[in-house]
Amino acid sequence: MKSIEIDRSKQLRDEPETGHNRWHPDITPLLEVEEGEEVVLETRDALDGQFKDSTTPEDFANIEVGLIHPLTGPVFVKGAEPGDLLETEFVEIRPVKFAWTAIIPGFGFLRDRDDIAPFFVPWTLENNFATSPALPGVRIPGAPFMGMTGISPSHAQVAEWKIREDRVIEAGGVALPPDAEGAVPAEGSAASAGLRTLPPREVGGNFDVKQLTKGSKLLLPVAVDGALFSTGDGHFAQGDGEVCVSAVEMGATAVVRFKVLKGEAKRHNINRPRFTRDDYWADPQIAMPRRFTATMGMPIRPDGENEGENLTLACRDAVLGMIDLLGERGWTREQAYVICSVAVDLRISNVVDVPNFVVSALLPEDIFV
Repeated sequence: MKSIEIDRSKQLRDEPETGHNRWHPDITPLLEVEEGEEVVLETRDALDGQFKDSTTPEDFANIEVGLIHPLTGPVFVKGAEPGDLLETEFVEIRPVKFAWTAIIPGFGFLRDRDDIAPFFVPWTLENNFATSPALPGVRIPGAPFMGMTGISPSHAQVAEWKIREDRVIEAGGVALPPDAEGAVPAEGSAASAGLRTLPPREVGGNFDVKQLTKGSKLLLPVAVDGALFSTGDGHFAQGDGEVCVSAVEMGATAVVRFKVLKGEAKRHNINRPRFTRDDYWADPQIAMPRRFTATMGMPIRPDGENEGENLTLACRDAVLGMIDLLGERGWTREQAYVICSVAVDLRISNVVDVPNFVVSALLPEDIFV
């Protein structure tokens, strides 16, 4: 069985032969594997080890954003070529013992709120639960998955996607342009022009889809020969939405197996990721909590005015309602926001009853012990 092993006491820039943190087709593959061969990939956490058990919010000012996200790979899959679909089966995802969640200024769904302060939660992962002194009485069940999985874009896609993300920035939105600061590889076109890893794109990336647990199969349209597969950003658990921008973040070991579906992407014009599975994505009590409390959000501003069919506003309304609900139970707004990010699921309940779409935020009650 082939593998890429890492030393988690070192950052990726100190072991550049183990991975990368930009997307670009010029990055040299580290392994070449046959279709059907199992591959073991050891991965670092999303911030490349910058957070420790002793981290405090005062340390957030020293975060090196350029180090996000360290990926293990690329892996060259023999036989994969443009027009194919690469099927990746997650055979195993093994957590390390330490994880973290953080509310970091400038990031997250509620990053514009001044009533939520920076906050850090160190987790201990034992017996398939995450616990932390920062959230006493909370026990988060594990359902490990890889937050980031992708294959390489083509040169044409790199150029096209940079232009469209530049337009987002020009329109006042948020996107991270190419930046060589902290890049691995540190030189060449991958450093100067490589796409940042924060958003997912058509060939994969930072999905943060919590249903991609052991046994799931991810389908990605191949853009370059060999597909050039990489993964990282392990999550022990997460609420659908990951609203504070971090889940229960961990290093992990992923075991994957590949299958090449020849010509399927071209034949069926598949240009977006898909995924499948044949059983529950987690223990049914996690996948379908038997006891929960929910808040409903609608596209209604605090001043009572409608922003009809604004799904983002409905999501915010549901999350803020859940933070208020948890506040009624004695949790601080920071603790409540973290609980929302790691355990509360955002569900689109309807998008037809105009003007007020409904988003429900579901809080599983069994996390409280």
